[in-house]
Formats: sequence, C-alpha cells, structure tokens
Amino acid sequence: MRDRKYTHRTLILLRRSLRKVNSKSMQTFLIISLGAILGANCRYWLGSWSAQRFGAAFPYGNLIVNLSGSFILGLFMTLVLDRFLVDPQWRLLVAIGFLGSYTTFSSYTYESVNLILGGQVWSGTLNLFGSSFLGGLAALLGIWLGRLI
Repeated sequence: MRDRKYTHRTLILLRRSLRKVNSKSMQTFLIISLGAILGANCRYWLGSWSAQRFGAAFPYGNLIVNLSGSFILGLFMTLVLDRFLVDPQWRLLVAIGFLGSYTTFSSYTYESVNLILGGQVWSGTLNLFGSSFLGGLAALLGIWLGRLI
C-alpha cells in the first residue's frame, strides 16, 4: 500500500513538472535531437565506409569526420552569421545537433593515444596533430569560402 501511495505521489509531481516545461524549450530539445540523430548516423556510416575502403589500421574515419566537420562548421557559421538572415533554429539543428554528434574529438584522442600505446607512434602522432592542424585549416577554408559567397 505504501509503495502505491509513493508511486501516485511521484506521478503527480512529474505531471506538475511537465506542465511547467516551456513548449519553446521542448521545441529546442527536439530540433537539437533530430540534428544529433542525423549527425551520429552520418558519422557511423562514414566510419564504416572508410574502414572498408582504406582499412582499419589507421582511424581514417575520425580524421575525415574531424576535417569535414571543421570545414562544415566554419562554412555554416560564417554563412548564417555574416551572409544570410537565417532562423536561429538552423544553428541548433546543424551546429549544435548535427555537427555536435558528427564530430568527436574525444574519440580521435582516444584512438590516437591507443595507437601510440600500441607501438604505432607515427600513426598516433599523425592522427593527433593532423586532425588539429588540418582541422584548423579546414575551418579557415570554410570561413574563407563563406565570406566569398
């Protein structure tokens, strides 16, 4: 009987909390979530494709994702902030949702360190600095291209 009363009280508190949720905040949550679902799946597809195409000895998928994500973010943010009047929800969908789940520097550092610890010092170091340096260049290229448009 006590458990049933506790559960009922919890449901009442949950209902009251949900009523307070602003529909705008729920809309923001859903927009970011949709972008994240698409970005994560693109990342997975590209990682699988690159492993089949180039082999799995080097994390080509992460390198490609980090470089393309840096380029896309640089281009997109330049276009929406400097060139075009765009609904801010597009930034939520693309920059935060899609690219937030598409690019994963945490995975790249983990894989790089594992390569180094596994004796593949050159590959680990190349991935570590290649993603950072080339990612910076890709973002710069995206910004430059965005300013040309």
